[in-house]
Amino acid sequence: MPRVRVLEPQARSPGRAETATALTLAQRMPHLILESRRVAASLSHGIHGRRRAGIGETFWQFRPFVTGEAAQRIDWRRSGRDDRLYVREREWETAQSIWVWTDRSASMGFASDLAQASKIERALVLGLALGDTFVESGERVGLLGLMPPRAATHITETMAQALVADSRALDTDLPPSGSIATLDEAILISDFLSAPRDIAVSVEGISSRGARGHLVMIVDPVEETFPFQGQAILYDLEEGLSLRVGDAAAWGEAYRDRISQHRAEIEEIARSRGWTLTIHRTDRPASEAALRILTLVATSRGVSMGGR
Repeated sequence: MPRVRVLEPQARSPGRAETATALTLAQRMPHLILESRRVAASLSHGIHGRRRAGIGETFWQFRPFVTGEAAQRIDWRRSGRDDRLYVREREWETAQSIWVWTDRSASMGFASDLAQASKIERALVLGLALGDTFVESGERVGLLGLMPPRAATHITETMAQALVADSRALDTDLPPSGSIATLDEAILISDFLSAPRDIAVSVEGISSRGARGHLVMIVDPVEETFPFQGQAILYDLEEGLSLRVGDAAAWGEAYRDRISQHRAEIEEIARSRGWTLTIHRTDRPASEAALRILTLVATSRGVSMGGR
């Protein structure tokens, strides 16, 4: 029978136990940053850039180059006219941004020995890897409630710093309230074990101005299959409740039916707003979910993706 474990709160907020004198974020979140970069690198080889001809490429304005942006964004002809560096900004670039939110509540600390990583570790790696890949493709990426969209070269570290500094997220399993711009897209990464009505309120609030979005449901294999037998004690990590089960094998069928119903409700929430739902098991590579999200975002914007 598979064994399970639950991460402590500090493990769901990597780096908060470290001292403020740490030299770099890489010293506080080495595994997650390196893993996210590995995933991002594996994705970049098979993806076209998202810049495209048409209305989306309409010139908008020149603006001063900001330290930390990728050097390839500089318009050298315009910059050569005076002693400043300028970026040639296009209309679709100024109008669209990607917003990421990662659930770090108690239930995300769950992991079984069937998984490659805990749910929170996988969620953070996915969020950081997607941020890195989107910025490399010319997008701006922000964190809901934490960080405005930006196209900084070191977006992985920037996102990680914002996550490390935020302790409020440990107390909630729903994204911050508030809508985002019409052409923006939200990527919400969670196990979505909250009540569907609460998830619906959050999704409707974020998309109230017409923004598109994608739900990424992180699932441990044990949560999906419930492979237990005999007596078992189930714990609600969010509410601190427990339930003793006398015959886990018999109880498992009802559990799987309830999980199936719950997912159907989440899928309907996404469908009703024109959003997508991706279910990702933690015994599968993170790159699978990341590639699917990249494809869904590109599809929603009418952009083809393929090998370079």
